[in-house]
Amino acid sequence: MSIETFLFAISVWALPVVLAITLHEAAHGFIASKLGDHTALMLGRVTFNPLRHIDPWGTVIIPAVLLITTSFVFGWAKPVPVDPRNLRNPRRDMVWVAAAGPGINLAMAIVAALLVHLALMVPGSTGDWLIANLRNAILVNLVLAVFNMMPIPPLDGGRVAVGVLPRALAYPLARLEPLGLYIVIALFFLLPWLGQTLGVRIDLFGLLVERPVAFLVDVVVRITGLR
Repeated sequence: MSIETFLFAISVWALPVVLAITLHEAAHGFIASKLGDHTALMLGRVTFNPLRHIDPWGTVIIPAVLLITTSFVFGWAKPVPVDPRNLRNPRRDMVWVAAAGPGINLAMAIVAALLVHLALMVPGSTGDWLIANLRNAILVNLVLAVFNMMPIPPLDGGRVAVGVLPRALAYPLARLEPLGLYIVIALFFLLPWLGQTLGVRIDLFGLLVERPVAFLVDVVVRITGLR
């Protein structure tokens, strides 16, 4: 990758990635504060200022390395602290707090698609640059929304599932939270590696993330009039 290509890639990926990751976390804190838990508010995390949410590794270094070595960009921000004991109805309200992150990512993808209509009116290289940013914003936000809604605690989908499933199913699922990240690593990294070693293609990321994202991209494009 030439220096010019790398700098252009940084310029069209940096803002979409940082905004998608950090506003995802801000949304958790904002909804929690509205439902009775002011922990994030008191720590200055209920803000749409990305600098308050950036994790040096997850928001900067890892996305940059992925950008250099692959065509895929992903990352995370500092988790927003939420104390369920302060919520008015902890089990129900944690569903809304957890869903807020993927929810704002979906909303941002739709807004980015709508803004493409305006970017198309901007001539020349500036318009091309704006469209590239917005295209990446749609993709990044939908990847974050889909990935985080997988029903594995501590991902948002896992916490939503714990809140809506019958207690007989919710409690065993909740107890998986300390192992959740290891489960995700096993599903998306270890199993494909093991499959490759055995000559078997195992692409759970494609099945569980890429396909739903492709479907949502098509939906967003259609409802915003881009197709």
